[in-house]
Amino acid sequence: MKILTNIVRFLVGALFIFSGFIKANDTLGFSYKLVEYFEIFGTHFLIPIAQPLATFICIFEILLGFTLWMGARRKLTLWLLLLMIIFFTFLTFYSAYFDVVKECGCFGDFMHLTPWTSFGKDLVLLLLIIVLFIGKDFINPLFGQRLENSLLVIVLAVTTIFPIYTYNYLPIIDFRPYAIGKNIPEQTKGIPDEVKFYYTLKNKTSGAITEFDHWPDKWDSIYDYVSPRTEIIKKGVDPKIKDFSISDLNGSDYTQDIIENPNYNFLLICYDLEKTNRDVFGKITDFASLCKQDSISFIVLTASTKEAVEKFKQDTKTAADFYNSDGTVLKTMIRSNPGLMLLKGGTVIDMWHYHTFPSYNDLKEKYFKK
Repeated sequence: MKILTNIVRFLVGALFIFSGFIKANDTLGFSYKLVEYFEIFGTHFLIPIAQPLATFICIFEILLGFTLWMGARRKLTLWLLLLMIIFFTFLTFYSAYFDVVKECGCFGDFMHLTPWTSFGKDLVLLLLIIVLFIGKDFINPLFGQRLENSLLVIVLAVTTIFPIYTYNYLPIIDFRPYAIGKNIPEQTKGIPDEVKFYYTLKNKTSGAITEFDHWPDKWDSIYDYVSPRTEIIKKGVDPKIKDFSISDLNGSDYTQDIIENPNYNFLLICYDLEKTNRDVFGKITDFASLCKQDSISFIVLTASTKEAVEKFKQDTKTAADFYNSDGTVLKTMIRSNPGLMLLKGGTVIDMWHYHTFPSYNDLKEKYFKK
């Protein structure tokens, strides 16, 4: 039992640390998932604190994983693990059974699990934590009290600084299909299912019904057509980017013109103009003007209405061209509002949070003078 308990202790601790780290790398993305749950359960009053709550959950998960590894605060750690996994098991079961949240967000964009897979994973974790309760006497501290406390302070400090940094300066590890180096047009392509067609035909003379995998010669003189059937021979691959489109404010489609532009072009992502940080728009306006002088395309993508765009342009004195795209897609493209992306031929060359908005001359020296 001792060996089993310590193996489970390592596995559960590692999973909590890994899950917390992946979400801490992109707490803004995790907060979007929390908002989905808040809307489903009618707890809209929690939406304003979704971001700090997402950060807290990440820190809490990582800290619990380390305390389990170290054998620190054994009783408290086990009870907190149990309560957390019971809560998550309920959420994933509810999502799966009622088909309300398509993906739990347990591992961010690193790994997408179906609702039932997430529920199964939580059930296994619940059983493993029960094993830890049974073998709790074999969970002993690895360090003395003083060193243990020092290590916990260090872990808490690191796990607090990390998600704050990634929130303010973009994820360090980017698993999204819009990451630097990814080609957006390629990410919109999937592999269709390989299917085989079957045809049910009825013999006009005998009345016998037969299924064929091809059309018989002169079938229409011998058979009456009944019905078709398809069988998936090989499952295809869904595109990593779905529902991606860009249109002007009048609804005309410009997706291919913009995304497949063979030259360098900038996309400023402002998914919701009401929530966009306006303090940086002095720099953005100057940046857009310099782009125009050098015939470098610079456009703004938003999900806001035409009326909201016109008001925003007046308020910020922004002369750039605005285009519409889906809000969820824009929030996925870059974890910043506004956020700047540099593309060439549809490939993401670089991106910047508004806290690190670049100098046009620096980018010109780096990219456009080559």
